[in-house]
Amino acid sequence: MRVTSLKTSPVMHQGDIFAFLDEWIHALEERTIVVITSKVVSILEGNVREKTISKEDLIKQEAGYYIEDEWLWKYYRLFITRKNDIIIANAGIDESNANDRYVLWPKNPFETAERVWRHLKTKHTLSSLGVIISDSRITPLRWGTIGIGIAWCGFQPLNDYRGAPDIFGRSLRVTKAGILDGLAASAVLVMGEGKEQTPIAMITDVPFVTFVDHPPTEEEQQSMRIDVKDDIYAPLMTAAPWQKGGK
Repeated sequence: MRVTSLKTSPVMHQGDIFAFLDEWIHALEERTIVVITSKVVSILEGNVREKTISKEDLIKQEAGYYIEDEWLWKYYRLFITRKNDIIIANAGIDESNANDRYVLWPKNPFETAERVWRHLKTKHTLSSLGVIISDSRITPLRWGTIGIGIAWCGFQPLNDYRGAPDIFGRSLRVTKAGILDGLAASAVLVMGEGKEQTPIAMITDVPFVTFVDHPPTEEEQQSMRIDVKDDIYAPLMTAAPWQKGGK
């Protein structure tokens, strides 16, 4: 697998996402995964807020559910939130590299991923192409951010090993390889988290990826999600003092 980041302009503003991509992506080969940070998508689509509202109130509005606890405020007033069925800090709202504004998650990341996928496939005359919109998050009991895919298009996000034998013939029972998040993590690692100005990555040489010729259906999107009651972390999740967001 090869991951290459692309350096872009230092400051971006609301504008045409296709024009932005065409300016910086000059060539694509078959079976490439294009990864774009959610922050760039949101800035281009204008999903930013001036600081006329408190960050705490904005988080509560944007989160599906949130946990508010003063203990978390030692980390710059963090909230634990669930946004689009993903556990993420502060509903994905970010202030870094935002020019004194709040950058929210894209309003409809799957719709944007599909539009980008169709545009790049047509422009570069490709049969197999993947697109990921990425962000970074923290993992329980581990320091350090890691990439995650919040939307994708053009490939299968999981490789299901259930029923396949291991090297000793034992049938695997629960293993599904997280292709989407593994690719996103590798791209975010290369793109960086600071002032690198590399918000696009291209991943090639991915024999383990199954490409498809359609955007993910609602059923396929749901295949990545686990109901809280069925999650291995259900004892922790259900005991937590979640509050309903969107207020």
